[in-house]
Order: sequence, then structure tokens, then C-alpha cells
Amino acid sequence: MAQPNIQFIKYLFVSSLLLANILASKIIMLGGLVLPAAIILYPLTFLFTDVVAEVEGKRSADALVMTGFYMSLFMVIVILAGKLLPPAGFWKHQEAYNAILGSTPRIVLASMIAYIVSQRHDVWAFHWWREKTAGRHLWLRNNLSTIASQMIDSVLFIGIAFWDTVPPATIGMMILSQYIVKVGIALLDTPICYMLVRLYGSDRKQIQRA
Repeated sequence: MAQPNIQFIKYLFVSSLLLANILASKIIMLGGLVLPAAIILYPLTFLFTDVVAEVEGKRSADALVMTGFYMSLFMVIVILAGKLLPPAGFWKHQEAYNAILGSTPRIVLASMIAYIVSQRHDVWAFHWWREKTAGRHLWLRNNLSTIASQMIDSVLFIGIAFWDTVPPATIGMMILSQYIVKVGIALLDTPICYMLVRLYGSDRKQIQRA
């Protein structure tokens, strides 16, 4: 049977990141927790980078993080171009476009800053724990690297994206709410991490690690 191509995981990573940047402009409430709608996708990006880091090594995971950064920047430029193009006279939805996507540049700026810092930390921490455990206990490095990185991401993203747009108390609640959910997702996705590593990395000993 042919070895599954981990490129699919990389495609999922970039797609999840870009969609999360758009979804983040909507604030939702789940069970009393105030969250950006991106919570349904963004935490998965840490799972995907951990899988790539485990299967292909640190260099490949770092390259994936930078690819996501450049694609996010490209998305901002395209959305801004769409906003600046004159609407047709019969098209009455420019205000809706601006309301939904108008905040995306700030959202993406916040996301990119938080993303670069937290994802680079996640890749570094994942391999630091990998060395400390001599390659054993995937569950430990998957969770410890993600839990720390998600705190960094939550503080930077919420702080930058929503400062001066919602009350400070709400920002604090959003940071706490988002972090609680992200940690919960990180703990729950551990079996998925093992499954994906097994699926895409059965021949990883043949891969030249960075």
C-alpha cells in the first residue's frame, strides 16, 4: 500500500489558518464562554504542526509555519483589494462586505503576530520535549508544547485584535475562555495526533531529520 502523503496535512493546516482568520471576526458565546468563532478551527493548526514536526522534523514544521504566515498576508491583500474595487450600482451589500471582512486586516495582523510567536514556540517546545524524552511519550510533548503555546497565542491575539473595541473585562474573559477551550481541544486531540503520526509517519525513520 502506498504511503499516505503528509502534504495533505499541510494543506489542511493552511486552509484551517486562513478560514480561522475570517471566522475570528465573529464573537460567539458557548456555555457562558466568550470566544471568537475561529475557535472551531485554529486549535487544529497546532495539531497539524505537531504531526509535521514528528514525521518530518523541525525544519519542515518551521517552513510550514512560514508558509501559513505568507498565505495570511496574501489573503489580507486580496481582501483589501476586493474592498477597494467599486461595487456595481445594483449590488447593495458593500456595507455587509465591510462589516464581515472589513475587520479582517486587524484580525489577521493580530493573528499573524500571535501566530508567528506561538507557532514557532510550539515547534521549538515540541522538539525540546522530544529531546528530553529521547523520542518517547508523544502525548507529553504534544500537550505540553501546545498548552504553553496556546496561552501565548490567546493573550497576543485577543489583546491585539479586540483592544479598544470591547471592554477590558470582556477581553480578559475572552482570553480565559479561549484558553480553556484550546487546552480542552489539545487534550482531546491527542489520540488524533497518534493516529495521524502512525498514518503518515510509518516510514519516518527513513526521513532525514533537521
